[in-house]
Amino acid sequence: MANESNEKEKQELLKLGDEWAAAMIANDAKSIGNFMADEWVMVSERGISSKEHFLSFVESGDLTHSAFDMSGDARIKIYGDTAVLTCRVTNTAHFGGQQFDADEWTSDVFVKRDGMWLCVLSHITPVDKKWEMEVKQ
Repeated sequence: MANESNEKEKQELLKLGDEWAAAMIANDAKSIGNFMADEWVMVSERGISSKEHFLSFVESGDLTHSAFDMSGDARIKIYGDTAVLTCRVTNTAHFGGQQFDADEWTSDVFVKRDGMWLCVLSHITPVDKKWEMEVKQ
């Protein structure tokens, strides 16, 4: 029974990830924000960004996405009311009039509150394509 429940929650989290990606492509700040807890932060090579800071760029139209896709299989681990979803994401963003194509490893930490999964932390790391090529040789 525990494995059935765990599999159901994994599928729920995958669906949530797909819906969040669709909200990103729609550039809908309110919908994007619904996937995040109030204390959500994103950690990247640029530092830490709060929910309010990130969404302000989307709301203003300064940040838009025209593509946001998970590539490969996601790794999902559930620890009670906490889950970690790790996957590779490719996306095309537009910021300040410039296009940015990204290929990143992402880890999202979710907590279950009132029966809903909310993301509290997103960590993104650019894929090291040079290292990838060396490993494949």
